[in-house]
Amino acid sequence: MGQGQGHRPVLLEEAVAALRVVPGGCYLDGTFGRGGHSAAILERLGPEGCLLAFDRDEEAIAHGRERWGADRRLHLERASFATLAEVAERHGVTGKVNGVLLDLGVSSPQLDDPARGFSFQQEGPLDMRMDRSSGPSAADWLAAAPEAEIARILREYGEERFARRIARAIVERRKELPLRTTRELAELVAGAVPVRERHKHPATRTFQAIRIQVNRELEALRQGLEAAVQVLAPAGRLVVISFHSLEDRIVKRFLREQSQGHQPPRGVPVTADRLEPGPLRLVGKPVRAGPAEVAANPRARSAIMRVAERRA
Repeated sequence: MGQGQGHRPVLLEEAVAALRVVPGGCYLDGTFGRGGHSAAILERLGPEGCLLAFDRDEEAIAHGRERWGADRRLHLERASFATLAEVAERHGVTGKVNGVLLDLGVSSPQLDDPARGFSFQQEGPLDMRMDRSSGPSAADWLAAAPEAEIARILREYGEERFARRIARAIVERRKELPLRTTRELAELVAGAVPVRERHKHPATRTFQAIRIQVNRELEALRQGLEAAVQVLAPAGRLVVISFHSLEDRIVKRFLREQSQGHQPPRGVPVTADRLEPGPLRLVGKPVRAGPAEVAANPRARSAIMRVAERRA
Protein backbone atom coordinates (compact mmCIF):
# COMPACT_ATOMS: atom_id res chain seq x y z
CA MET A 1 0.00 0.00 0.00
CA GLY A 2 1.22 3.44 -0.82
CA GLN A 3 2.72 6.09 1.38
CA GLY A 4 0.79 9.18 2.33
CA GLN A 5 1.82 12.01 4.60
CA GLY A 6 3.83 10.38 7.39
CA HIS A 7 2.62 6.92 6.46
CA ARG A 8 5.00 3.98 6.13
CA PRO A 9 4.08 1.25 3.67
CA VAL A 10 3.12 -2.10 5.13
CA LEU A 11 6.01 -4.51 5.81
CA LEU A 12 8.52 -1.93 4.58
CA GLU A 13 11.66 -3.28 6.25
CA GLU A 14 10.69 -6.90 5.65
CA ALA A 15 10.01 -6.37 1.95
CA VAL A 16 13.21 -4.43 1.26
CA ALA A 17 15.26 -6.97 3.22
CA ALA A 18 13.70 -9.78 1.16
CA LEU A 19 14.77 -8.02 -2.05
CA ARG A 20 18.42 -8.14 -0.90
CA VAL A 21 19.23 -4.81 -2.57
CA VAL A 22 22.80 -4.51 -3.83
CA PRO A 23 24.30 -1.10 -4.77
CA GLY A 24 24.68 -1.79 -8.49
CA GLY A 25 21.50 -3.82 -8.92
CA CYS A 26 18.36 -3.26 -10.97
CA TYR A 27 14.97 -3.41 -9.24
CA LEU A 28 11.33 -3.03 -10.15
CA ASP A 29 8.62 -1.58 -7.90
CA GLY A 30 5.32 -2.57 -9.49
CA THR A 31 3.16 -0.38 -7.22
CA PHE A 32 4.86 2.96 -6.59
CA GLY A 33 2.06 4.60 -4.56
CA ARG A 34 3.72 7.51 -2.77
CA GLY A 35 7.18 6.01 -3.12
CA GLY A 36 7.67 4.42 0.31
CA HIS A 37 9.22 1.17 -0.88
CA SER A 38 10.98 2.90 -3.77
CA ALA A 39 12.60 5.40 -1.39
CA ALA A 40 13.94 2.57 0.77
CA ILE A 41 15.32 0.80 -2.31
CA LEU A 42 16.96 4.00 -3.59
CA GLU A 43 18.63 4.52 -0.20
CA ARG A 44 20.40 1.19 -0.67
CA LEU A 45 21.28 1.63 -4.34
CA GLY A 46 24.58 3.07 -5.51
CA PRO A 47 25.02 5.52 -8.39
CA GLU A 48 25.07 2.68 -10.94
CA GLY A 49 21.86 1.07 -9.68
CA CYS A 50 18.47 1.45 -11.32
CA LEU A 51 14.84 1.28 -10.24
CA LEU A 52 11.82 1.00 -12.55
CA ALA A 53 8.65 2.05 -10.72
CA PHE A 54 5.10 1.58 -12.01
CA ASP A 55 1.77 3.12 -11.08
CA ARG A 56 -1.51 3.57 -12.95
CA ASP A 57 -2.44 6.64 -10.89
CA GLU A 58 -1.47 9.99 -12.42
CA GLU A 59 -1.23 11.57 -8.95
CA ALA A 60 1.27 8.94 -7.80
CA ILE A 61 3.46 9.50 -10.84
CA ALA A 62 3.25 13.29 -10.43
CA HIS A 63 4.32 12.95 -6.79
CA GLY A 64 7.24 10.75 -7.79
CA ARG A 65 8.46 13.15 -10.45
CA GLU A 66 8.19 16.11 -8.08
CA ARG A 67 10.17 14.39 -5.34
CA TRP A 68 12.68 12.28 -7.32
CA GLY A 69 12.64 13.84 -10.78
CA ALA A 70 16.36 14.64 -10.61
CA ASP A 71 17.39 11.10 -9.61
CA ARG A 72 18.60 9.39 -12.76
CA ARG A 73 18.45 5.99 -11.11
CA LEU A 74 14.63 6.13 -10.96
CA HIS A 75 12.51 5.55 -14.06
CA LEU A 76 8.79 6.17 -13.47
CA GLU A 77 6.24 4.45 -15.69
CA ARG A 78 2.56 5.38 -15.67
CA ALA A 79 1.36 1.87 -16.40
CA SER A 80 0.08 -1.31 -14.79
CA PHE A 81 2.70 -3.76 -13.59
CA ALA A 82 1.01 -6.20 -15.98
CA THR A 83 3.17 -4.51 -18.65
CA LEU A 84 6.46 -4.90 -16.81
CA ALA A 85 7.86 -7.40 -19.35
CA GLU A 86 7.45 -4.89 -22.19
CA VAL A 87 8.88 -2.05 -20.10
CA ALA A 88 11.85 -4.15 -19.01
CA GLU A 89 12.52 -5.04 -22.64
CA ARG A 90 12.41 -1.36 -23.61
CA HIS A 91 14.95 -0.54 -20.92
CA GLY A 92 17.16 -3.47 -21.88
CA VAL A 93 16.98 -5.21 -18.49
CA THR A 94 15.08 -8.40 -19.35
CA GLY A 95 16.74 -11.23 -17.45
CA LYS A 96 18.84 -8.71 -15.49
CA VAL A 97 16.40 -7.53 -12.81
CA ASN A 98 17.63 -8.37 -9.30
CA GLY A 99 14.29 -7.91 -7.59
CA VAL A 100 10.59 -7.32 -8.29
CA LEU A 101 8.24 -5.97 -5.61
CA LEU A 102 4.45 -6.10 -5.96
CA ASP A 103 2.56 -4.41 -3.11
CA LEU A 104 -1.04 -5.10 -4.11
CA GLY A 105 -4.30 -3.31 -3.50
CA VAL A 106 -5.24 0.35 -3.09
CA SER A 107 -2.79 2.90 -1.72
CA SER A 108 -3.60 4.87 1.42
CA PRO A 109 -3.83 8.22 -0.44
CA GLN A 110 -6.39 6.68 -2.79
CA LEU A 111 -8.44 5.27 0.08
CA ASP A 112 -8.28 8.50 2.05
CA ASP A 113 -9.32 10.79 -0.83
CA PRO A 114 -13.14 10.94 -1.05
CA ALA A 115 -12.90 12.12 -4.67
CA ARG A 116 -11.48 8.74 -5.71
CA GLY A 117 -14.55 6.82 -4.55
CA PHE A 118 -12.74 3.81 -3.05
CA SER A 119 -14.13 4.12 0.48
CA PHE A 120 -17.68 3.93 1.80
CA GLN A 121 -16.63 5.84 4.92
CA GLN A 122 -16.75 9.23 3.17
CA GLU A 123 -19.11 10.69 0.60
CA GLY A 124 -17.63 10.87 -2.90
CA PRO A 125 -18.25 10.03 -6.54
CA LEU A 126 -18.56 6.31 -7.25
CA ASP A 127 -15.39 6.05 -9.33
CA MET A 128 -12.86 3.51 -7.94
CA ARG A 129 -10.54 3.67 -10.97
CA MET A 130 -6.83 3.64 -10.23
CA ASP A 131 -6.34 5.24 -13.64
CA ARG A 132 -9.13 7.79 -14.04
CA SER A 133 -8.33 8.26 -17.72
CA SER A 134 -9.11 4.65 -18.59
CA GLY A 135 -12.22 2.49 -18.64
CA PRO A 136 -15.66 2.87 -17.05
CA SER A 137 -16.07 4.05 -13.47
CA ALA A 138 -17.79 1.95 -10.84
CA ALA A 139 -20.95 4.00 -11.36
CA ASP A 140 -20.84 3.38 -15.12
CA TRP A 141 -20.31 -0.35 -14.65
CA LEU A 142 -23.14 -0.66 -12.12
CA ALA A 143 -25.46 1.26 -14.45
CA ALA A 144 -24.96 -1.17 -17.33
CA ALA A 145 -23.94 -4.60 -16.03
CA PRO A 146 -26.58 -7.36 -16.06
CA GLU A 147 -27.87 -8.48 -12.68
CA ALA A 148 -26.32 -11.94 -13.04
CA GLU A 149 -22.90 -10.44 -13.77
CA ILE A 150 -23.08 -8.11 -10.78
CA ALA A 151 -23.99 -11.05 -8.55
CA ARG A 152 -21.13 -13.15 -9.94
CA ILE A 153 -18.57 -10.39 -9.36
CA LEU A 154 -19.75 -9.78 -5.79
CA ARG A 155 -19.65 -13.50 -5.07
CA GLU A 156 -16.29 -14.27 -6.73
CA TYR A 157 -14.33 -11.09 -6.00
CA GLY A 158 -15.95 -10.09 -2.70
CA GLU A 159 -16.85 -13.54 -1.38
CA GLU A 160 -20.20 -11.95 -0.56
CA ARG A 161 -22.80 -14.54 0.42
CA PHE A 162 -25.68 -12.12 -0.19
CA ALA A 163 -24.45 -11.29 -3.71
CA ARG A 164 -27.74 -12.06 -5.45
CA ARG A 165 -29.76 -10.02 -3.00
CA ILE A 166 -27.41 -7.02 -3.38
CA ALA A 167 -27.33 -7.30 -7.19
CA ARG A 168 -31.14 -7.36 -7.30
CA ALA A 169 -31.30 -4.25 -5.12
CA ILE A 170 -28.81 -2.44 -7.38
CA VAL A 171 -30.81 -3.25 -10.53
CA GLU A 172 -34.11 -2.23 -8.92
CA ARG A 173 -32.60 1.05 -7.73
CA ARG A 174 -31.12 1.98 -11.12
CA LYS A 175 -34.53 1.67 -12.78
CA GLU A 176 -35.47 4.84 -10.93
CA LEU A 177 -32.14 6.59 -10.35
CA PRO A 178 -28.54 5.49 -11.05
CA LEU A 179 -26.09 5.08 -8.20
CA ARG A 180 -23.60 7.95 -8.29
CA THR A 181 -21.98 8.26 -4.87
CA THR A 182 -20.21 6.00 -2.40
CA ARG A 183 -22.76 6.74 0.30
CA GLU A 184 -25.68 5.80 -1.94
CA LEU A 185 -24.11 2.41 -2.69
CA ALA A 186 -23.11 1.78 0.94
CA GLU A 187 -26.62 2.57 2.19
CA LEU A 188 -28.21 0.38 -0.48
CA VAL A 189 -25.99 -2.57 0.43
CA ALA A 190 -26.61 -2.06 4.15
CA GLY A 191 -30.36 -2.22 3.46
CA ALA A 192 -30.04 -5.37 1.34
CA VAL A 193 -27.83 -7.40 3.70
CA PRO A 194 -29.88 -9.10 6.45
CA VAL A 195 -26.95 -10.15 8.67
CA ARG A 196 -24.19 -7.97 10.14
CA GLU A 197 -20.60 -9.15 10.58
CA ARG A 198 -18.95 -7.96 13.77
CA HIS A 199 -16.54 -5.05 13.26
CA LYS A 200 -17.17 -4.99 9.48
CA HIS A 201 -19.37 -2.63 7.48
CA PRO A 202 -21.89 -4.58 5.36
CA ALA A 203 -20.62 -2.85 2.20
CA THR A 204 -16.97 -3.88 2.70
CA ARG A 205 -17.10 -6.95 0.45
CA THR A 206 -19.17 -5.20 -2.22
CA PHE A 207 -16.75 -2.27 -2.49
CA GLN A 208 -13.80 -4.67 -2.72
CA ALA A 209 -15.44 -6.72 -5.46
CA ILE A 210 -16.44 -3.73 -7.59
CA ARG A 211 -12.98 -2.16 -7.24
CA ILE A 212 -11.32 -5.38 -8.38
CA GLN A 213 -13.68 -5.61 -11.36
CA VAL A 214 -13.31 -1.98 -12.43
CA ASN A 215 -9.50 -2.16 -12.32
CA ARG A 216 -9.16 -5.73 -13.62
CA GLU A 217 -6.84 -6.34 -10.67
CA LEU A 218 -6.71 -10.12 -10.69
CA GLU A 219 -5.98 -10.30 -14.44
CA ALA A 220 -3.20 -7.74 -13.96
CA LEU A 221 -1.81 -9.76 -11.05
CA ARG A 222 -1.61 -12.97 -13.07
CA GLN A 223 0.06 -11.15 -15.97
CA GLY A 224 2.48 -9.34 -13.65
CA LEU A 225 3.53 -12.54 -11.89
CA GLU A 226 4.25 -14.29 -15.19
CA ALA A 227 6.19 -11.28 -16.47
CA ALA A 228 8.24 -11.07 -13.27
CA VAL A 229 9.61 -14.56 -13.87
CA GLN A 230 10.69 -13.50 -17.38
CA VAL A 231 12.57 -10.38 -16.28
CA LEU A 232 14.34 -11.69 -13.16
CA ALA A 233 18.05 -12.41 -13.25
CA PRO A 234 19.37 -15.66 -11.74
CA ALA A 235 19.02 -15.39 -7.94
CA GLY A 236 16.69 -12.39 -8.41
CA ARG A 237 13.90 -12.12 -5.86
CA LEU A 238 10.12 -11.78 -6.35
CA VAL A 239 8.39 -10.24 -3.31
CA VAL A 240 4.59 -9.99 -3.23
CA ILE A 241 2.44 -8.40 -0.51
CA SER A 242 -1.26 -9.30 -0.66
CA PHE A 243 -4.14 -7.82 1.31
CA HIS A 244 -7.02 -10.23 0.77
CA SER A 245 -7.50 -13.95 0.28
CA LEU A 246 -8.26 -13.81 -3.46
CA GLU A 247 -4.92 -12.16 -4.22
CA ASP A 248 -2.99 -14.37 -1.86
CA ARG A 249 -4.48 -17.58 -3.28
CA ILE A 250 -3.39 -16.54 -6.78
CA VAL A 251 0.12 -15.66 -5.55
CA LYS A 252 0.47 -18.82 -3.46
CA ARG A 253 -0.69 -21.08 -6.31
CA PHE A 254 1.53 -19.35 -8.88
CA LEU A 255 4.67 -19.55 -6.74
CA ARG A 256 4.01 -23.20 -5.93
CA GLU A 257 3.52 -24.09 -9.59
CA GLN A 258 6.60 -22.14 -10.66
CA SER A 259 8.70 -23.84 -8.01
CA GLN A 260 7.53 -27.37 -8.82
CA GLY A 261 7.84 -27.16 -12.60
CA HIS A 262 6.01 -29.50 -14.94
CA GLN A 263 4.33 -32.34 -13.08
CA PRO A 264 3.56 -35.64 -14.85
CA PRO A 265 -0.05 -36.91 -14.96
CA ARG A 266 -1.23 -38.87 -11.97
CA GLY A 267 -0.21 -42.51 -12.10
CA VAL A 268 2.85 -41.95 -14.28
CA PRO A 269 5.81 -43.58 -12.47
CA VAL A 270 8.43 -40.83 -12.43
CA THR A 271 10.93 -40.55 -9.58
CA ALA A 272 11.65 -37.19 -7.97
CA ASP A 273 15.20 -37.05 -9.36
CA ARG A 274 13.82 -37.17 -12.89
CA LEU A 275 11.57 -34.14 -12.47
CA GLU A 276 12.67 -30.73 -13.76
CA PRO A 277 12.21 -28.04 -11.09
CA GLY A 278 10.42 -24.84 -12.00
CA PRO A 279 12.16 -21.49 -12.53
CA LEU A 280 11.48 -20.28 -8.98
CA ARG A 281 12.52 -21.43 -5.52
CA LEU A 282 10.33 -20.58 -2.54
CA VAL A 283 12.11 -18.51 0.13
CA GLY A 284 11.10 -18.78 3.77
CA LYS A 285 7.58 -18.77 5.16
CA PRO A 286 4.82 -16.21 4.58
CA VAL A 287 5.42 -13.03 6.59
CA ARG A 288 2.74 -11.01 8.38
CA ALA A 289 2.87 -7.62 10.08
CA GLY A 290 3.74 -7.70 13.77
CA PRO A 291 1.54 -6.37 16.60
CA ALA A 292 3.30 -2.99 16.72
CA GLU A 293 2.80 -2.34 13.01
CA VAL A 294 -0.85 -3.44 13.14
CA ALA A 295 -1.44 -1.15 16.12
CA ALA A 296 0.09 1.78 14.21
CA ASN A 297 -1.62 0.91 10.92
CA PRO A 298 -4.75 -1.30 11.13
CA ARG A 299 -4.64 -1.82 7.34
CA ALA A 300 -1.57 -3.99 7.90
CA ARG A 301 -3.65 -6.61 9.71
CA SER A 302 -4.54 -8.55 6.56
CA ALA A 303 -1.16 -8.19 4.82
CA ILE A 304 0.80 -11.31 3.91
CA MET A 305 4.16 -11.34 2.11
CA ARG A 306 5.52 -14.23 0.03
CA VAL A 307 9.00 -14.44 -1.46
CA ALA A 308 10.54 -16.55 -4.24
CA GLU A 309 13.92 -16.57 -5.98
CA ARG A 310 14.84 -17.20 -9.62
CA ARG A 311 16.90 -20.34 -9.96
CA ALA A 312 20.31 -19.99 -11.57
